[in-house]
Parts: sequence; structure tokens; C-alpha cells
Amino acid sequence: MRLPLRRALSPAAVRRAFSTAAASRPQWAMIRQAPPVRSPSPHASLLLAEPPRDSYLLVPDHLIDRRPGPDPSSDIRGILGGTVHATSGDGGLLLVVYMDSHAPAPIISKIVTGAFPARPRVSDLAGLDLSDPDFIRFVCNPITGELFRLPDIDGTKKTMFRGCDNAGLLTRSAAGAGHGSPDSYAVAVLGEDRNGGTFNMRRFLSRTGKWEKLVGLPSPLPLPRRMDMYTEAVAFAGRLWWADLTWGVVSADPFSDWPELHFVELPRNSVWPVPSTDLVQEQAMHRRLGISEGRLRYVEVSQEDPFVVSSFALDDDGSGWTLEHEVALGRICQVKGGGPRDTARIAVIDPLNASVMYLIVGKHVLGVDMDMGKVMGCSLADETEGPPYAITSVLKPCVLPPWLSSSKIPAAGTFSRDNGDAKSKTLSDILVRADSDKR
Repeated sequence: MRLPLRRALSPAAVRRAFSTAAASRPQWAMIRQAPPVRSPSPHASLLLAEPPRDSYLLVPDHLIDRRPGPDPSSDIRGILGGTVHATSGDGGLLLVVYMDSHAPAPIISKIVTGAFPARPRVSDLAGLDLSDPDFIRFVCNPITGELFRLPDIDGTKKTMFRGCDNAGLLTRSAAGAGHGSPDSYAVAVLGEDRNGGTFNMRRFLSRTGKWEKLVGLPSPLPLPRRMDMYTEAVAFAGRLWWADLTWGVVSADPFSDWPELHFVELPRNSVWPVPSTDLVQEQAMHRRLGISEGRLRYVEVSQEDPFVVSSFALDDDGSGWTLEHEVALGRICQVKGGGPRDTARIAVIDPLNASVMYLIVGKHVLGVDMDMGKVMGCSLADETEGPPYAITSVLKPCVLPPWLSSSKIPAAGTFSRDNGDAKSKTLSDILVRADSDKR
């Protein structure tokens, strides 16, 4: 089935929307982490920098609801780390996740310094309880610093192995996509029921204020192949999009009473014939799904000379991809090859300019204009000695529309004025509305 899609926000609309933004504030940020800080403030704050430099979301630690610390006389230590896990696209909100762990001091030391191996042996995990970490989730307005603490999934913070690592955040607004403050939002995770050949979804809807689980969603997959969706979902055209970076993308409307899943395969030459055994974080160094100029895009960087960057846009009917850019990096910047830190890695896709990619080459983050064939900006990557995917897996592009400074996070019981009760909407209703919005 073809899926009629409206573009989230046209290039002209993007330029108009940001023409009134404060001159002192970048139109978007490349957020690296959300470190906890000691502060009595009731709000987060955004340490903002112009890309390709990193920005940081600083969250007061007293808001995070940490677990009691380990016994000071023991060899166990506590560590708290936070990331911006997903963004709501042109809705401007962030899904922020904190992991609160207790582990033996030698392991904590290796994690902090980046020396912990990407593929640990049994001996590397000695004394570590893999089910130990607590996960705390927030929805955040990065400009006002407002935070909403999401309830725990199934009443527990221990959700490491519950398929919760591909969560996405989607907003809805009465003013239309990208044109005003959101009226409602959904946080959702999607996973396969590998015994039943169906999918399960866990979702949090702002209008209900609680998590629910949908079981037995019909599979849209054309083959009986495992779908590995371990990267965050991307918000686009009223749907969340979950990618298996070796095969294709599954999308769904998490607001729908019974979400109808759709599948689109990656560009033909990007599909691997069998599922990969590589770490998904390693795949995401060179393959990425994202939004730019109001279209869903798939980008990949080859790992061999001449190190070609290829950028594809999803067709308007959602059934395939069109190659828009293809450029050899060897003609633009020094790419040595030979190792994972020498070949180019994808940092982020520029959300406002589809011609620009941000890549990590060596020790630098480069803004590369694929149309002009040159580097537009450069900053230090500031990496640890950890695995080469450590930085690429946490960088997130965040659009900062001007209305964010006066926007509030929708509260429980709030309904989107243009969508009403999601339970009364069918997929056909949504597609008809999306198609009319294009005109």
C-alpha cells in the first residue's frame, strides 16, 4: 500500500518560520549530551552553540530522582549519565533519558574514560549486574527548560531489556506541523513478537498521562526476516519511523487507536541480504535516518576510497527513495581510511539544509555542503578513547522554532484541537487529512 505523505515543513516555510527568531539564537542545535549538574534550579538549561560545535542540555540533578547510593565502604560506585534520546522533529521537544547505574569501581573507571570495550568479554563484566540500571525519562522544552518526568514503564525503572531503546517522540499541533506549540505528544517504542509474527507497541500519550501496551499489531514485513530496530524513532509526517539500517523502515501513527504499520525498504543497493551481526551502533556510524527540509532522508557514507556520501529522500507516496546527493569526500577533505576513526562517520543530518551533512573525520566535525563540494565549518570532535560510535550514537539535531520560548509541554488530559480524540481516528482519516495539508 502506498502511503500519501505531506512534507513536515517545506523549505520556504522553514525560512519563514525562522525569519522572526532571535538573531542571537541558532535555528537548530547539535546536542551531544544531557549531563546532570548541581543546581537548585527547577528547570533545565541549554548550553547552546552554533553547529558544528556541540550543545549540551544541563539538568539539575535534584530533578532526576536518583536511587540511594551504594555503601561507601564497598567497591561499588554509582554513575549517572544522560542523553537526548530523540527529538520531536519540528515540534521542538526532546526525549531525555538518564541511566542510573551501580557497578564495580574498575568498570566505572573504564566507562568514564572510554576504555570499556565495545564487545566485552565475560571477564570484563565481572561483578556487573546487567539488569541493574534504572532508567528515568523526561520530555523537555530545550528553550524554557521545562521538564516533564514520564511515569515508569510497567511501574519499574529497570527497562534495559524491554525493547525501550528505540523510543521516539511525536507532537501534534492545531496550527499544523512546525507552525506552533504542540497540543499533545506521544512517546512510543516498537518491537517484534518473534513468536507470533506481529508487533507490540508501548506508548505514552499526553492526553491520558499513562503508558499502555498494544499487542498483536499486524506485521507489514514482506519477508520472514528479523527487524533490528535499535536506534531512536524519527518523527515525520504525523508518524514515527523505526529503521533497521540494513533493510528498511517501519512507520506508525502512535496516536491511533490501533496503529497500522507500514514498511518501506531502503534504497536497493543499501539492503543487506541477511541481517547484520555488527553492533547497531557501528552501523549507525555510516548509515542514518533523519529529517531535512521537511522530508525523510536516508544517508550513508561508504567506508572505502573514494568515501562517497549518498543522500536519499523518501518519495511523497512513501514507497521508495530518490537519490538527491552523491559526493566523494576524498575531493573535499582528507579521509585516510584504514580504521574506524579515519573513515568518515555521520554526526547529524542538517535539519534545515538538505545539502549539508555533518561528518566526523579524524578529530574534527565538519559541515560539508554536498552541492558546493566544500567544507562550510569545522570544530574539534573532543572524543574519548572509547569506541568510535560513542559520539555518533549520542549526537542529535534539534530544531529550535521561535515559538518554543513561549510554549508549554502539554499536560495530561490535553487534546489536540485539530485531531480530537485519537481513538476516533482511523488511518484513512489521517491520510486524507495529511494529503489535504499538502495542497
